[in-house]
Amino acid sequence: MPNSLSPLLWFLFIVAAIPLVLWLLKRTPLGGGTGGAGLRSVSALPLSASQRVVTVEVGTGEGRRWLVLGVTPSSIQTLYTMDPVDEPSPAPAAAPPSAAFAQLLGRLRNDGKGHHAP
Repeated sequence: MPNSLSPLLWFLFIVAAIPLVLWLLKRTPLGGGTGGAGLRSVSALPLSASQRVVTVEVGTGEGRRWLVLGVTPSSIQTLYTMDPVDEPSPAPAAAPPSAAFAQLLGRLRNDGKGHHAP
């Protein structure tokens, strides 16, 4: 009887081991788990439905570089390589268009009150 259970136990062991092995592969360099370290997307500009220009930052510390890439469905080409640009702090927000329009409308109303046509 023990011999008839042995293949079933091995089968259950293998089925249980598959998720564990996949989880481990995700987190090791062999499985590509650390492939994104030192890589950051800076910007993307779509040129058409299938073409775009992408700027990515590669490396860390003093070895950082920005690559400007031309991306199409069939290829990726380096267009330019440059040192990283320090991203400026956000500029103070301008008045929203609705507030500017409200101010303009208010001025027009006030100007119109004092000038009645004879």
